[in-house]
Amino acid sequence: MVLSKTASESDVSIHSTFASRYVRTSLPRFEMPENSIPKEAAYQIINDELMLDGNPRLNLASFVTTWMEPECDKLMMESINKNYVDMDEYPVTTELQNRCVNMIARLFNAPLGDGEAAVGVGTVGSSEAIMLAGLAFKRQWQNKRKAQGLPYDKPNIVTGANVQVCWEKFARYFEVELKEVKLREGYYVMDPEKAVEMVDENTICVAAILGSTLTGEFEDVKLLNDLLVEKNKQTGWDTGIHVDAASGGFIAPFLYPELEWDFRLPLVKSINVSGHKYGLVYAGIGWVVWRTKSDLPDELIFHINYLGADQPTFTLNFSKGSSQVIAQYYQLIRLGFEGYRNVMDNCRENMMVLRQGLEKTGRFNIVSKENGVPLVAFSLKDSSRHDEFEVADTLRRFGWIVPAYTMPADAEHVTVLRVVIREDFSRTLAERLVADFEKVLHELDTLPARVQAKMVNGKANGVKKTEEEMTREVTAYWKKFVETKKSNKNRIC
Repeated sequence: MVLSKTASESDVSIHSTFASRYVRTSLPRFEMPENSIPKEAAYQIINDELMLDGNPRLNLASFVTTWMEPECDKLMMESINKNYVDMDEYPVTTELQNRCVNMIARLFNAPLGDGEAAVGVGTVGSSEAIMLAGLAFKRQWQNKRKAQGLPYDKPNIVTGANVQVCWEKFARYFEVELKEVKLREGYYVMDPEKAVEMVDENTICVAAILGSTLTGEFEDVKLLNDLLVEKNKQTGWDTGIHVDAASGGFIAPFLYPELEWDFRLPLVKSINVSGHKYGLVYAGIGWVVWRTKSDLPDELIFHINYLGADQPTFTLNFSKGSSQVIAQYYQLIRLGFEGYRNVMDNCRENMMVLRQGLEKTGRFNIVSKENGVPLVAFSLKDSSRHDEFEVADTLRRFGWIVPAYTMPADAEHVTVLRVVIREDFSRTLAERLVADFEKVLHELDTLPARVQAKMVNGKANGVKKTEEEMTREVTAYWKKFVETKKSNKNRIC
């Protein structure tokens, strides 16, 4: 099965303009060329194609860091040829990784004694971190069931329907039933009471999200913990909690230090966080830490010695670059607690500027909360003529990449736009984005409606028109539109 697809099937060759001073023959698009070409030509050909990518700074769909200081960029380039897994060959890099794990574990209030080392590992991102945490929960549950002489072939995990797709991957890849708490309009996170009701003897853990991908909202981990403590007492089970803090893990400790969501809660056994989101590192680094060593089964840890010394490893992949680990350590010591707090404060302030600007247009309903991950999720107050997908599509002409999407079950009828505020999104950009939204809405107001009939309770609201009627209506509109433009132009002349 081929997962990739091509952008163009019309031409099997790559042609270059400026590189023609080095090479005149076209290159095959989907086969390795027979002969070498000059390095300048290879660079120019690829650079020309990459010009058509979007601008990462204007990609407001992504939580991932798109800017770092030049000094950190330099460190990353200097270590780009180091393989992270070669611990014996690169002991200092390994030491920096261990320092990061311990800093993050203490940031999340892990119950560590003086001099006690934290239990955790660096990963490619939060997806791998979640897989590892889920495997630890599954193996712990299986071991307990085996010891009790009980069946252990039907594990399940309880989450909200708002979880990121990596949780669905974990469930499918590692044969764990995914039990999702459905959403409802106005409440787009997991309901702790409903989640605990779904817990049974086969539940390996409940996954709580600190910073929903959909709205940025923090789920109530404290309430979930308290309800689960009571259920465990009543049933004799020992169901724990994993906190997916991919987005919120580097926000909550600095903006909401009094919020109890981490290892201060007794049932929180593991936490993952994305270093490449609000950890402020380029894409390719995540972290997972466990409450205690006993929460990570020993049989999941492999020991190898063919790289020169005994090395414990608990990862899904093996080789990977060291640059992101080094960059994470740079950010932790460069910024410190004060620096991270300043960055997160600034992100929140710019979020409020954007939120208030969108509210002043009078055209949007704000769906996201003021607290949580600094983002703004919003929907059109009136989508009878044009919808959020058209707004997002038209906005791309101004360079902005803003996603539009529908909510998960049972709130699929709600469509929202979302803007993620990162460190490199300034107040000036926020004000410019609001102005561009207004331009887009004004332009759409002058165009014929694409949305012909809205669905109300499963029925079309309005009379369905024939294709011929719709064609005549659109043609008449555009004729009037063009005539108006010509008339205005003549008056100006």
